[in-house]
Amino acid sequence: EVHVAESGGGLVQTGGSLRLSCAYSGFTLDDYAILWYRQAPGKDREDVACIGASDDKSYYKDYYEWSVKGRFTISTDSAKNILYLQMNSLKPEDTGTYYCAAGRPDARTSVCWMADLTSFGQGTQVTVSS
Repeated sequence: EVHVAESGGGLVQTGGSLRLSCAYSGFTLDDYAILWYRQAPGKDREDVACIGASDDKSYYKDYYEWSVKGRFTISTDSAKNILYLQMNSLKPEDTGTYYCAAGRPDARTSVCWMADLTSFGQGTQVTVSS
């Protein structure tokens, strides 16, 4: 069974850092992409970062939404089946509930933004105070 679960949220001041974890089971990153998204009250879901295998599965490619690029970084611990989202230089607009989700790549492209997400975590709250 495919399963993901986030942890690591909290309250941090502007400019601070947090590291979120996404523990996953039932699949490997060779076959499933993982995407991080966030949702703030009254706002639409915003996809912030994702990672997935290349077409030939020789490497993993990560992508970032423009507002977090250079501040957020995905890393993996394949031995522990954990994906991390390191968030630096946090801003109040980064506040929200952060979720990780997993799914198989779209048949037309391996780009992780397009994955067919089928497993979702329960979310972890990130609050950045000004």
